[in-house]
Amino acid sequence: MKHLKKIGFYSAFILPILLVIGFYLGGWNLLIIHAFVFIMVPVMDYLIQKDRSNVPETEISEISKEKFYSLVTFIWVYVQLGILVWGFSVISSTPLSFAEWLAFSTGMALVTGGVGITVAHELGHKPEKLEQFYSKVLLMTVCYMHFFIEHNRGHHVRVATPQDPATSRLGETFYSFWWRSVKDGFFSANHLEKERLQKKGDTFWSLQNQMIQFVLAPIIFVGLLTLVFSFIQNRFTWEVPIFFFVQSLFAFSLLELVNYIEHYGMSRKLLLNGRYEKVTPLHSWNASHMVSNFLLFQLQRHSDHHAFAYKRYQILNHYDESPQLPQGYSAMIILALFPALWFKVMDKRLDEWRKRTWVEG
Repeated sequence: MKHLKKIGFYSAFILPILLVIGFYLGGWNLLIIHAFVFIMVPVMDYLIQKDRSNVPETEISEISKEKFYSLVTFIWVYVQLGILVWGFSVISSTPLSFAEWLAFSTGMALVTGGVGITVAHELGHKPEKLEQFYSKVLLMTVCYMHFFIEHNRGHHVRVATPQDPATSRLGETFYSFWWRSVKDGFFSANHLEKERLQKKGDTFWSLQNQMIQFVLAPIIFVGLLTLVFSFIQNRFTWEVPIFFFVQSLFAFSLLELVNYIEHYGMSRKLLLNGRYEKVTPLHSWNASHMVSNFLLFQLQRHSDHHAFAYKRYQILNHYDESPQLPQGYSAMIILALFPALWFKVMDKRLDEWRKRTWVEG
């Protein structure tokens, strides 16, 4: 099983391969990547036994330091940059119908958002400067660099409280959550960065302001590549920036769908001292479905990640006592798009979780 898991984490690279194959086959084949993510993966999750095994305590130190697992994420950074630049070439040189263009753009978002932001999330939690740099590069390609600030310094502090934009509320649809999380997450990151600068004695308009850097970086990135392709094709390739920003919108919307799923209705108790109880493995939804956990670098073991954010993805634990999703993220994303169905499935589970943690606990 250990060696199977190591190989399994390379399954994420299936997505860019399917995007390329789908494009060159043309027509409906552009939807191969969508069919894989939203049909094949849920079916495999359903058919294949769940993985509830954890790394033995005696092996945690060794496995957490094993370079193989970091190498997978490092390789992904270059694959994503390459596939995105290839996408710019495709979109600016190939006549596509609107349906084909939309299929290609959303397919790219499954690569850059579905896997790319997951890798950026993993790397952004690590203390090494190179890993943090790679995280920012990946977030730049989806115009969501403020996530680096808000997720680490905001979301992980305020998760499962009313103050956290990325914690979805009981009865809240994904569509209302999306607007609140995107808007308030950006403003929260801006506020956190302003506080950091004040402590250092720098002004908001300092060159040290990461928020200014994070807003400008994607614009500079796509601007330079637009110039490159315009020079190559001897015309202004307006298709490049439009494609870039549209795939970014779909990509970070995938992130917000995942946020919605991971924390729906979760809440921590407010203690007598005015503070919230410590985050535990009881405060995030989990899924132990093997296939989708391979694709998402065990992001679905989300409770352990929030309880111990420093842990690398390969040593995250499954907890039987954590609230469990009925299916993996691929299937739950589809469900979240239909509020009535989502509430019917999830509110009963949420009620059971609240009785267990608030009454019995």
